Amino acid sequence: MMSSLIKPITLGQGPRAAVIETPVILAPLSGVTDLPFRALAKSLGAGMVVSEMIASWAMVRENRNTMRMAAVAAGGLNAVQLAGCDPAAMAEAARISVGAGADLIDINFGCPVKKVAVGQAAGSALMRDEAAAAKILEATARAVDVPVTLKMRMGWDHDSLNAPRLARIAQDCGITMVTVHGRTRQQFYEGVADWDFVAQVKAAVSIPVIVNGDITTEAKAAEALRRSGADGVMIGRGAYGRPWFLAQVAHYLTTGEFTPAPDLATQKAILRRHYAAITAFFGETAGVRLARKHVAWYSAGLRGSAAFRAQMNRLDDAVAVERLIDDLYDPLIEAGFVRQDELALAA
Repeated sequence: MMSSLIKPITLGQGPRAAVIETPVILAPLSGVTDLPFRALAKSLGAGMVVSEMIASWAMVRENRNTMRMAAVAAGGLNAVQLAGCDPAAMAEAARISVGAGADLIDINFGCPVKKVAVGQAAGSALMRDEAAAAKILEATARAVDVPVTLKMRMGWDHDSLNAPRLARIAQDCGITMVTVHGRTRQQFYEGVADWDFVAQVKAAVSIPVIVNGDITTEAKAAEALRRSGADGVMIGRGAYGRPWFLAQVAHYLTTGEFTPAPDLATQKAILRRHYAAITAFFGETAGVRLARKHVAWYSAGLRGSAAFRAQMNRLDDAVAVERLIDDLYDPLIEAGFVRQDELALAA
């Protein structure tokens, strides 16, 4: 049995210090990690969850949809991720978030989307202006009494891989942990995440470092940790349609033992629970639409799933979709169906 590759991380000091007991963290994903998804992932074993990226100016204006995005799940650690280019607005948004229940504030220097990185000079654009970045980091860290963390990329492009230097700046500004996605902004989500580069960030600072990017299996999580020397992992797309995956990763990293995914009946129950939470939180009209991508991810690889998804995407009634889910899953459960990826793991 291998020794544990992760251990608890303590961020900050005093009464508002935060302890991540199991540093297997759900990444902030726009349009995905809403409150229903975060609450579900946490209940199934995620070590920490992070909100969708929230624009600081919208938080300051107390935009209704923005405040809903920042809602926290009961129990455990909740982090709210903020993006923006104005230090005062970031500081005020952080104060509002903490007042609403956030245990940590995460600053986004990684979003590659054009309207954020170019149109708003926020997200990954701030990696190109270290002076402006430092002002934001310092103002936000000073504004609240909870730990403030940073998520970024390797750099804007491969000619400006300044994440190690920016991590040192962040540490000097009071940031308590850094997460690095092993790609540049110009790569977006193409190519392969460079876990080896993250080791340079780890060597540059004394605060904890989290590695992110392409962690889709337990073995990849372990390899990312070995190659980066990081203190934990952040999982994004690897959790699509399988919110239980973070618990599988955590178990493997601490024990060296693989644990099977839930059986198909349990997966269906989790899907139905998730679906009900989405429609309850957003209302049926919006919820049915927002849930479609999640249902598609859950059902991928099941026999008959392509036809199921085509039919599901035409429905606007939650009860009708739930019946369709039953029609897909129940015969497969009765037949003892197992997904091909789970068969491969068992072998």
